[in-house]
Amino acid sequence: MVIGLGWLRPEAARASHLRAGDIQARVDSVTGNPNHIFFRLTIYRNSTPGAALQDTSTIFFGDGTRQDNIPKVSETPLNGETNVIIFNFDHFYAGAGQYRVSFVGENRVAGVVNMRSSDQQTFYISSSITINPAYGRNHSPVLRAPAIDRGAVGQVFLHNPAGYDADGDSLSYHLSPSRQVQGGIAAAIHNGNTPDSVTCAGYFYPNNTSPKGVQVPYPGVPTGQAGNPAIIVQDPQTGQITWNAPSLAGTYNIAFTVEEWRRTANGFRLIGTVIRDMQIIVTATDNLPPVITVPPDLCVVAGTPVTLTVSATDGTAPGALAPSPITLFAYSGILPPATFVQTSTGTSVTGTFRWTPQCNNVSNQPYVVVFKAQDSPPASSNAPTLIDERPVRITVVGPPPQNLRAAPVPNISPLTSLLSWDPYTCQNASQLLIFRREGCYNYSPGPCNTGLPAGSGYVQVGAVPPTATTFADNNGGAGLMRGKTYSYRIYAVFPLPSGGASLVSNEACLTFTGRSARLTNVDVNTTDAITGQITVRWTQPRPNVGTFGAPLGYRLGRAVAGSAAFTPVATITTLADTVYVDRNLNTAANQYTYQLTFFNTDNASGAPVEQAETAPTASSVRTSLVPDGLGSRVAVSWAYSVPWDNTKQPATIYRQDPGSTTFAAIGTAPTGAAGGTYTDADPKLQRGQQYCYYVLTNGQYPDVSFLTNLLNNSQQACTVLQAVPCTPVLSLRPPNCDSLANLPTYPADNQRYQNDLRWTVGNAPTGCSVAAAYYRILRSSSQTGIYVAIDSTTSLTYADRFLLKSAYCYQVQAVSAQGIRSALSNSACQDECAFFLLPNIFTPNGDGKNDVFRPKTASTILRTRIQIFNRWGRKVYESDQDPYINWTGAATGDGNTSGLVSNGIYYYLAEVQFADAANTKRSYKGWVEIVR
Repeated sequence: MVIGLGWLRPEAARASHLRAGDIQARVDSVTGNPNHIFFRLTIYRNSTPGAALQDTSTIFFGDGTRQDNIPKVSETPLNGETNVIIFNFDHFYAGAGQYRVSFVGENRVAGVVNMRSSDQQTFYISSSITINPAYGRNHSPVLRAPAIDRGAVGQVFLHNPAGYDADGDSLSYHLSPSRQVQGGIAAAIHNGNTPDSVTCAGYFYPNNTSPKGVQVPYPGVPTGQAGNPAIIVQDPQTGQITWNAPSLAGTYNIAFTVEEWRRTANGFRLIGTVIRDMQIIVTATDNLPPVITVPPDLCVVAGTPVTLTVSATDGTAPGALAPSPITLFAYSGILPPATFVQTSTGTSVTGTFRWTPQCNNVSNQPYVVVFKAQDSPPASSNAPTLIDERPVRITVVGPPPQNLRAAPVPNISPLTSLLSWDPYTCQNASQLLIFRREGCYNYSPGPCNTGLPAGSGYVQVGAVPPTATTFADNNGGAGLMRGKTYSYRIYAVFPLPSGGASLVSNEACLTFTGRSARLTNVDVNTTDAITGQITVRWTQPRPNVGTFGAPLGYRLGRAVAGSAAFTPVATITTLADTVYVDRNLNTAANQYTYQLTFFNTDNASGAPVEQAETAPTASSVRTSLVPDGLGSRVAVSWAYSVPWDNTKQPATIYRQDPGSTTFAAIGTAPTGAAGGTYTDADPKLQRGQQYCYYVLTNGQYPDVSFLTNLLNNSQQACTVLQAVPCTPVLSLRPPNCDSLANLPTYPADNQRYQNDLRWTVGNAPTGCSVAAAYYRILRSSSQTGIYVAIDSTTSLTYADRFLLKSAYCYQVQAVSAQGIRSALSNSACQDECAFFLLPNIFTPNGDGKNDVFRPKTASTILRTRIQIFNRWGRKVYESDQDPYINWTGAATGDGNTSGLVSNGIYYYLAEVQFADAANTKRSYKGWVEIVR
């Protein structure tokens, strides 16, 4: 969209009047069209007599379009020298994408200290937006505090933009230089309606004035280090800017970027930025700023009133201006509905902030309220007003669900508990999460401790809408267990992007009387591919009251570990029969998992109803072996998935030696919740011999005193301690450096390299095997770097092709047919050829041929420091920024101003660091003639 050409007024193009500004955005909240974006541009204009006006603006929308002559909607005075101007406008984008909307103003106010000729530089600000329907109706960050502030020489300057995001997105802040668009609006139009912004000419941060300032004592954050160099920093979370301390009076500009981070199911995503350019007016004065005192950051439950008392006293010191009346201010996105009222007047004042957050204020991110105290020195003193300010962060959490209760559901199978609670207060929550653990757990959350603490043992067993008031827990259909006590708690989580959670509910404990049947053993008795045998054992159940109704019994199912499909293997109808021997299994190849279901009959209603309880499944212990022929040792590992606890007693490892028919215990090792490891490094182990192992675990049920010493054998596993392959001896074919140096250009575009590897079969270690199934090729960028496997081959040669550089190091490793690896070979490194040839003439005349001074040919270079001298020995150019020099004939060295050197003979000294494995360094001296 392009409207008119009013911006081409000559008098406006050179006007210097702009101080500060920013752009904010929001999606059309009426129609919900995600491509329709509304914007607000806020400009701070110099309002002193004779200053230029800013009645219209031109906006670039970031999609190749712009709008001219956008009229202002308001202009109001901020103080005696600045007016605030508001422009509202909107734009329809073609579709999803990222766009940068920007404003180019002509020009900045004169006299800005930390840039060169500020009234000759344009004013540039921008905001980036992301259009994505999945993000909903997004609002960009809003900065509530004005972008003009005052400071004093030798005193700490503070400013907080009071950032707020209506969607609850996370905000982060960082300082950046002020920017301009060279050539202004006309250049942006010529560039396809896309401003190309650069850092303002001569820009430096305000703490780097000359003479450089020093810090003064300051108890805030960061704490002032008196006498150290001055600093200007911005807190990335609160946005607080601290300049400790100005040393030179004047007007300064800084910019900062506010990043908007959207929390999604896949983590945080940067979805927008706002760049504010602000102005700081520093005055030399004997006035002292007020000192403000604010409460600490706090957490509050939604629905709980918040009352904060703020106080401030004007600064006093011998020789300083007398204290003057103070005015208190508060800035925040929650003002309104929150309120702030100054409750007293004078040189020592107080104010009261009140807010009752609602359920829709629950958020992962705190709300920032910036409190500001500003003094009012008498007009006769000509002293500037000074301020002190502090942010307070208020985190809002959801209230806990109330009156959680748990009761057993009678006459239902499987065993089920019914939870109930009062209707939840915050119906804007996304879900109520239900958690369970075994055993009661005494826990009282702190004011900001939402959810449940890590390590508490609770696991989530369900989730329901916030409107629900009940939940039935039957352990996912497997049923709960009689004889156990269960603890339940629930809490609410809130929708993204704000997110947030509630405090956890009260605890509801429930004990099921009686005792369920439990698996206690899955013991491998025989290891065989056809006739393998496993003994399964379990405990008898005990009823709550009375006896179990017949028919009753056990159903035992079996599955190969990793499969969810259980095959019935036995139905046992005698309650006292709690052992089953499972035969004709392939225990050599498979690990098995068993499922036990106890069933009985309820005849209370007159019609028989079967009730079933399924115990937690249990697997056999599975042992695996990894032989290490080089180290003459065997790594033994074992794994299982069982409901009892194997960690209290160590596992015992058994080994059968060659020629023996029996196993002997060789050691013990601790075992974890799912398994363990043990390394058999017995000096008696010999390469070429077979060794067999099995592992015996010892488990217990902690909640049942008599269920201890649950012994379970793994299958037997055997391995041959194979002789290790012989270590290869590696060499590389050297490159032909002379041929590379004679190329017309080097490196050439898209040039690729090849390294040729060759190795022989070594004779170490003693007794090694010369037979190898294949060889692993490993490569590293340096001899001391990390070697990574890149390929394998069955031959004794390898060509590493299509490389961007040739400087790599290699190792080779032989691998036997049994998977045994040799030691790594020697490291063989291919060095880059180190050559560097500069021309004796170049012609920087702009014809695109030989316009820069650079090597005619050179191997790959990491760094070059070039110094150019004229015939009298004066340095005319120096740089280390381009490894290939590319000098254009510019004179930018010592004693020179910007410009071009004249034609003639010049002498060079080039200190070159090559990109070979040794990082070779060489110096080159010579001369070059410039001819235009």
